[in-house]
Amino acid sequence: MEWAIKFRPVKPRSPHLNDKVERVQKTILYEFYAMADLDDPELQDRLNEWVFHYNWLRGHGSLGEKAPIDRISERISKTPFTEEVEAMYDPSKERFKEANYHLDLQLSKVKRSL
Repeated sequence: MEWAIKFRPVKPRSPHLNDKVERVQKTILYEFYAMADLDDPELQDRLNEWVFHYNWLRGHGSLGEKAPIDRISERISKTPFTEEVEAMYDPSKERFKEANYHLDLQLSKVKRSL
């Protein structure tokens, strides 16, 4: 809440809800680790270079073949600063829900039986 970030937990075993992370992990697996020498003492440096390439040089289909930095550059003028976000944030309107999937599952079964 201090940073005005909404917490939205992702249900376990729900990759469709976490697709962006799943997608980048798959890309790293196929584009970096498939070619990497895992015994290379400079593996972390190679990974850092690849991440730079991924974010600054590599075109992404979801971005119209632009690199993420190009998309950020396009949107920067429309992105509010932290102070603006904090000024608009009203914690009293935030709805927090404790993630308890077992209880939610039981309650949904009870509701369906009514």
